[in-house]
Amino acid sequence: MQNFEQIRTHIAGGDYRILMTEPYVMCVELSLEQGTRHQAIFLSEMQDDDGRDYLRVSTAVAPTTGLDARRALAFNWESRVGYLAIGELDGVPYLQLCENRPYDCVSPSEVDRLILEIGGMGDEMERALSAGGDLL
Repeated sequence: MQNFEQIRTHIAGGDYRILMTEPYVMCVELSLEQGTRHQAIFLSEMQDDDGRDYLRVSTAVAPTTGLDARRALAFNWESRVGYLAIGELDGVPYLQLCENRPYDCVSPSEVDRLILEIGGMGDEMERALSAGGDLL
């Protein structure tokens, strides 16, 4: 895949529940545990300093207020997927699980895999950091 519109077309043609779509950003909802849990996954485009385009797949895990950063970082150390960052969601700082891929390394199956892995791992982290909650 060479650009965000190809990714958008792939997502729109799949079995994803699209929650939001804007230029270079979209959000899908991943249904987990037979529909008893849900996780919002954001796909967006970003560029590096050299102008190379990347796909970012991310999910909000928990608000940073009252968050045990050591516990979150220990969880991330054990993870084979993604990295942690802090980003705002509706003006509130949230711990985010993210993964970036250059477009020239992204295939339709890789997009699907990233959505499933980041969504599933994000839900696990959310559950661990929020006493089993499912806010996102």
